Amino acid sequence: MKNKILILTIICLGLFGLKSCTDDDNFRFQTPAEVEQLTITNSLLGEYLLSTQTFPNVAERFTWETPDFGVQSNISYDLEYSVDGTFENPIVVGSTTETQLSITVEQLWNLATTELGLDNDPETNLVDENGDPVLDEAGNPIPNDAGEMFFRVVGNLGTNEADNSPNSISDVQIVFVRLLSNDGGGDVPLIDLFLVGNATAAGWDNNNNNTPIIRDPENPDVYTFTGKFSGNPNEFKLLEERGAWQPQWGLDNGVFSSSDDLGFDPGSFVVSGSEGYYSLTVNTADGTSEFIPFDETGSTTFATIGIIGSATTGDDTGWSADMDMTQSSFDPHLWYMTGLELFDGEAKFRADNDWAVNWGSNTELTGFASQDGPNIPVAAGTYDVWFNDLSETYVFVRLEE
Repeated sequence: MKNKILILTIICLGLFGLKSCTDDDNFRFQTPAEVEQLTITNSLLGEYLLSTQTFPNVAERFTWETPDFGVQSNISYDLEYSVDGTFENPIVVGSTTETQLSITVEQLWNLATTELGLDNDPETNLVDENGDPVLDEAGNPIPNDAGEMFFRVVGNLGTNEADNSPNSISDVQIVFVRLLSNDGGGDVPLIDLFLVGNATAAGWDNNNNNTPIIRDPENPDVYTFTGKFSGNPNEFKLLEERGAWQPQWGLDNGVFSSSDDLGFDPGSFVVSGSEGYYSLTVNTADGTSEFIPFDETGSTTFATIGIIGSATTGDDTGWSADMDMTQSSFDPHLWYMTGLELFDGEAKFRADNDWAVNWGSNTELTGFASQDGPNIPVAAGTYDVWFNDLSETYVFVRLEE
């Protein structure tokens, strides 16, 4: 009798063990009861102007906070696009394991033309389901060059290929785009960048005659500046508008970024070395930057530099006398004039009221000048004018009328 009980006990334990192994083999990851919603942190522009000439540029950098899944695991993210905002058949624009992902002008353009059906032909108008033109409130046809695009970010715990893999989905982001024609009818607005920070002449005052840096006339995404910075250590950022802290540009994890893209203020450039001369280069499209020492030894310090030309008077009498510029007390190689009224015409910069040393170039607003270079074209308006004799560069900052 005891042997029978022992045999039955062994059989039961074996069956229990078999069931336990079977249960282990069929183990499935259980989704947490609540998954924190993914939160996008970048701020969107009111309108995105898309041009074929700016295809490589970053149109928007989506950034977000890491959602809490309640467990420790890798998270992958997909940036999805939907034509109608329902996301029934989303298009994955890009994937990453980071908490940011950029979309270029070319990507937006291609989605807008192939999926949304927009075009940049000024002769093409919107039509309804019957093929009739859609009219605005004034009864005019609406061009087929603008529309809303819908995006969201999906965070996946582990891999999104698993049937029961939990995910976190952001709110839908609506991006309004407009396609610019190639006939010159739509220009991408140019921006100025100004230095601010205790490493610069203006200090941390955002409206203290802040020095503008040079926008490359051949590539308006690239800006350069060579000049004096305070160090040990001091910091600086870049502003798009004097007197306003937003938008501001700086560094975010080593990437040159705008507060408009990030949804928060970027970090500063740090001048870790001693006070001296440095060269700065930044690219607003690809987020790259370079800040390196510059050897100013042997450079000439001029007694006076002035602007001269028909743009100063509106006629050729402007070529007879200089308008002397103010030398910066912080950096003797920087010269400026504020609130200068100029006329349609041409201008040059020259030293010591003489043609022995003069600089010019053929690009308006900003440029890289050279000795005996061409006359600088100027359109009528009121400007702050800056000239840097160290880098032989100039900036005309047009003031609001």
